[in-house]
Amino acid sequence: MALEGNIHSIETFGTVDGPGVRFVVFFQGCPMRCLYCHNPDTWNFNENKKFSSDELFMEYEKTKEFTKGGLTATGGEPLAQIDFLIELFKKFHENNIHTALDTSGILFDEKNSKFDELMKYTNLVMLDIKHIDDDEHKKLTGHSNKNVLNFAKYLSKKNIPMWIRHVVVPSYTYKKEYLYKLGQFIKTLKNVVALDILPYHNMAIPKYKELNIDYPLLNVEPLSKEDAIIARNIVLDGMK
Repeated sequence: MALEGNIHSIETFGTVDGPGVRFVVFFQGCPMRCLYCHNPDTWNFNENKKFSSDELFMEYEKTKEFTKGGLTATGGEPLAQIDFLIELFKKFHENNIHTALDTSGILFDEKNSKFDELMKYTNLVMLDIKHIDDDEHKKLTGHSNKNVLNFAKYLSKKNIPMWIRHVVVPSYTYKKEYLYKLGQFIKTLKNVVALDILPYHNMAIPKYKELNIDYPLLNVEPLSKEDAIIARNIVLDGMK
């Protein structure tokens, strides 16, 4: 019997989830509870639709004239369904379609051989480093960042192209010492092909209200574009 993935939704014209226009699959379920999460509707593991890799491939085929950039698996946390993720990426990879994994890396375990198998079919990993400081990472997400940083090192060792993403949040990550330290860490990686320093926004507030969930950062103002540029320059200084 074919594996099925628990899928939240599909986007057929994704322009911010990897290179080119993408076919984006949002996986349902995430162990993280990031204070600024903009997809709280993807947290629960036992909701939404089941899809096989063949069914998702057929959906892709309907839009392939537009989604020539390839497939992006995001979420939620795709690594929470690693068996299905491997099957899905293998299906697309065998059809010469670019595969990108958008992940927090929180579930990485180097002893788990499934990660080696997954990397055979992965063209790009978009790794979201929430916070470079472990204690602050716990405050922001509820988890240690050890698995995240170890995943980055693993990808560097495997020479898998990596796109680093980091959300700059006032009072949490918008501090020179942390941004510089992040840059110093990125400098140790040999496979980083892009860097996204993203300004925090609060556009998810209506979604939290709809779901009857308290929004944790209600009193935190969005980061300005100017401050985002300053933050990016600090990270780049750390990478020199």
